[in-house]
Amino acid sequence: MEQGHVLSVGPDRRLIGASEIRALFMRRQGVPTRVIGVRGDHDGNPGLGVPAQLREAAVLVPLVEHDEGLSVLLTQRTAHLAAHAGQISFPGGGVEQGDDDAEDTALRETEEEIGLPREHVDLLGRLDTYVTRTGFRVTPVVGLIRPPFTLRPDPYEVAEVFEVPLSFILDPAKRERRSAEFKGALRHFWAFPYGQRFIWGATAGMLVNLCDVLAGDLVATEDGTC
Repeated sequence: MEQGHVLSVGPDRRLIGASEIRALFMRRQGVPTRVIGVRGDHDGNPGLGVPAQLREAAVLVPLVEHDEGLSVLLTQRTAHLAAHAGQISFPGGGVEQGDDDAEDTALRETEEEIGLPREHVDLLGRLDTYVTRTGFRVTPVVGLIRPPFTLRPDPYEVAEVFEVPLSFILDPAKRERRSAEFKGALRHFWAFPYGQRFIWGATAGMLVNLCDVLAGDLVATEDGTC
C-alpha cells in the first residue's frame, strides 16, 4: 500500500491507494464492453428525450496525487458561455478532426482549457460512456496527476480551477439524489453539495460512476451506493 495516498471506500471501509486504483482500472479494461455500459441524463428519468444525433466528446477525470491524499480536479465554467454557463465540469470538449481517440481529445481539451500539459497525466482508463440531454456522447477518461504542476486556465472558458478530496466523493453520505422541474416534467439527477459549490448533472453522474469503479463494482447499482 502506498503511504500518503490512502482512502477509505465501500461499506467495509477498506483502504485504497493509488496503486490499487491503477490495478482496478487494469482489471476494468479486461471486462467485455457489454458490461462496461452506458449512463446518462436519462437514468431514472423515463421519457426524458435525448437527441437522435449525438456529438462525440471526451473529458478528463483528473485525480491529483497529493501527499495527504488524492483529490479530484474540477473547473467552474465562466458565466457568459452559451452552454452550461457557470456549471462545474471536468476539462474536456468535443472530438475534433485530427484527434486519435477519446484520450487524445481529453488531453488536448485539458491543455487548452487549463494549461495542463499531457505529459503530466498518467492515463488509467475509461469510465462508462455518458449521454447528455444536450446531445453529447461523452467518454470520461481517468488520469493521475502528480504535483508540482502549473495551470494556465483559459479566461474565456474557465472561471476557476479547484479540487475536491476524493475521500469526500467516495463517502456515500455526501451524495444526494435531487429533483427539479425541467420543461414541465420532474427531472432527477445526482448532486454533490461541497461547501458553496454544487456539483450536479453529468459531472456528478460521472463521479458516481468513478465511485462504483473504485469500489470494485463494474456494474452500476440502482442506488449508486459504493
